[in-house]
Amino acid sequence: MAVVLDLLNDDPRKKDDSRPRHPEKAHKPDQPIARKPEWIRVKAPGSPGWAETNAIVKANKLVTVCEEAGCPNIGECWDKKHATFMIMGDVCTRACAFCNVKTGLPAPLDAGEPAHIGEATARLGLSHVVITSVDRDDLDDGGAGHFAAVIAAIRAMSPSTTIEILTPDFLRKPGALERVVEAKPDVFNHNLETVPSNYLTVRPGARYFHSLRLLQKVKELDPDIFTKSGIMLGLGEERNEVLQLMDDLRSAEVDFLTIGQYLQPTRKHHPVKAFVPPEQFKAYESIAYAKGFLLVASSPLTRSSHHAGEDFERLRARRRGARG
Repeated sequence: MAVVLDLLNDDPRKKDDSRPRHPEKAHKPDQPIARKPEWIRVKAPGSPGWAETNAIVKANKLVTVCEEAGCPNIGECWDKKHATFMIMGDVCTRACAFCNVKTGLPAPLDAGEPAHIGEATARLGLSHVVITSVDRDDLDDGGAGHFAAVIAAIRAMSPSTTIEILTPDFLRKPGALERVVEAKPDVFNHNLETVPSNYLTVRPGARYFHSLRLLQKVKELDPDIFTKSGIMLGLGEERNEVLQLMDDLRSAEVDFLTIGQYLQPTRKHHPVKAFVPPEQFKAYESIAYAKGFLLVASSPLTRSSHHAGEDFERLRARRRGARG
């Protein structure tokens, strides 16, 4: 019988660690974690495919956002040898209220990491790989050069693999975006995460319109790169705000929108304001397609990198169809 996880309330993958994971949030009041509805259920990881992927990740001393962010889809994705590699360490310079990644002063960059990522991509035989990172506001270029080096290493060691990146906003880092775009990833993803009225409490280190402009500029620099962005529902957003955000993304010529349910990682994180039912996600999906997105993924368990390889093939097919 398959084991079902009550996500984040009873997760056997959690490490036994008495130290506070988020010391910067220690002063924040506890936010009770609401019990999740029946539609938010996944199988516990443990298949042979998951074990093989896990072994390769550990052998190459890689960090994955799948583990760091407590992604509910890790069992499914790793069983299929799909993993999202998180570069530049596991410590972020920002403290977003929704995120389960540690905050603090990161370690220096690992010059060998691009080669390790390239080797792991080749060993896993990935047709499509997703690379993301923590925010590195401590670096002059925000880590843009490291992103470019990782892309180059993958191209050298696994030439047939298509590459998707999920980047920070490179706020106040002149020339950073241009350097990443010059490396020619196939998909450039940068998540807005939520509607602008929530930024002060949910994403205080970021700027909504800067993120929009970043996505728009990718298209200006290289129209052939697919652009992608995602948001979470359940953070207190209103329907009209979600629709306006869709319009903003289409004005920036974003191709692909992902919409998922926010799940509170700990009592020190932003509370869930609502569990949005699956039918509302489907309604948003229909509206987004009507607004002109090439591809939309919208469900409670949708995450930025879930089914990324299959979605990339659909993106290419729909672009070909649109161009005739």
